[in-house]
Amino acid sequence: MKKIVFPVLPLLFFFVCDSYAIDERKLVDLTYAFSEETMYWPTAKPFKLEKVNEGMTPQGYWYSSYNYGASEHVGTHLDAPFHFAQKKWTVDQVPLAQTIGAGVVIDLKRKVEANPEYQLQVVDVRTWEKRHGKIARGAIVVMYSGWGKYWGDRKKYFGTDQPDDITTLRFPGFSKAAAVFLVRERKVKAVGIDTPSIDYGPSRDFPAHRIFGEANIPIFENVASLDRLPPKGATIFAIPMKIRGGSGAPLRIFALLP
Repeated sequence: MKKIVFPVLPLLFFFVCDSYAIDERKLVDLTYAFSEETMYWPTAKPFKLEKVNEGMTPQGYWYSSYNYGASEHVGTHLDAPFHFAQKKWTVDQVPLAQTIGAGVVIDLKRKVEANPEYQLQVVDVRTWEKRHGKIARGAIVVMYSGWGKYWGDRKKYFGTDQPDDITTLRFPGFSKAAAVFLVRERKVKAVGIDTPSIDYGPSRDFPAHRIFGEANIPIFENVASLDRLPPKGATIFAIPMKIRGGSGAPLRIFALLP
């Protein structure tokens, strides 16, 4: 009897690829592009792209190549727990599972418009929960302040445009009480914000950084386009450059809408 051979592998490949098809309309890029215009902390080294090669080769094909450099904490980036907590995870030690999870977006835009130095409070978290249900263990909680409207304007975004000036910083952030609550009572896996820091501008002791760091919770800062996310239902993916021993790293963060 003659054997009939079915093209199993091509069929399997087709079905696997098809099952992982992504509806691009549900993808939201939450990352600011890195360039020499990228916002950076006043004491940090800015992003720089140096052209090495760009153009047609003698052999007749296009070739481009560049060198880049910057502080870990430039633009959309991750703060590793080690940034403010000794012996906690460095960037390369943060598990991928810790940077992927259910997104919880707490909208405080109106409060920030009334007070640019507003800090997320426990009551804001509880108000969100009254409307949307208790925050699930392992969620990624991000604060939407609307601060992204100032991206590109250094003076408005930081409160100062002077190099090395960290005494007049002005932007919203997380309060110490809210950080403690999210760590102890809600067991979040990561937090984020659309400002330069999880701690508000005038802070001098950075309590939110220290609390999240001690709990091995990574922080995402300068997150873009949070206005495009629903209060709940989106899945957030935050993939940092894997810098061994790093305290922070450039971040490609995006969300998949429900």
